[in-house]
Amino acid sequence: MKNIVIFGAPGSGKGTQSDLMIKKYGLGHISTGDVLRSEIKSGTELGKTAKGYIDNGQLIPDELMVSILASVYDGFGHDHEGVIFDGFPRTIPQAEALKAMLAERGHGVAAMIELEVPEDELMARLIKRGQESGRSDDNEETIKKRLGVYHSQTAPLIDWYEKEGIRHHIDGLGDLDRIFGDICAVIDNLQ
Repeated sequence: MKNIVIFGAPGSGKGTQSDLMIKKYGLGHISTGDVLRSEIKSGTELGKTAKGYIDNGQLIPDELMVSILASVYDGFGHDHEGVIFDGFPRTIPQAEALKAMLAERGHGVAAMIELEVPEDELMARLIKRGQESGRSDDNEETIKKRLGVYHSQTAPLIDWYEKEGIRHHIDGLGDLDRIFGDICAVIDNLQ
């Protein structure tokens, strides 16, 4: 089983690369952003609560996210090929909670794949995405807040996963096929 955390700042290409990994490796995909947007669109209580955090560029409380992810993860059944965690974890306590949740099921994270993209490129990608998709959180003010939260709360996970021995750095700038080839080299070498 190849459970993978795809990691990077907002706009680093996590969703795009996840789609390619799903096609090639048959992995499941849990995008916290997609799960939350679905809840918001449906107008559920969780969606209303989440919208308040997201609109302010803040992270969703850990217990809430872990219980949502556990439910979605269990929906893949016990004998799946693996799951890509996209947008989670974002903090060290979340990484510890994910590790514990998976361990309860006899599973673990095989790799953390970190997509690194320069900040000016992230801003350009996110502003363009907002114009194309109409996502309310892809505006310059909220993007700056999200990148600030990423640097202060999420970036420390790089060292945490390095200590776990499963961090794999990928240059996320440049040709899409080259980036995906670098990711495939990591996945193909997992035990």
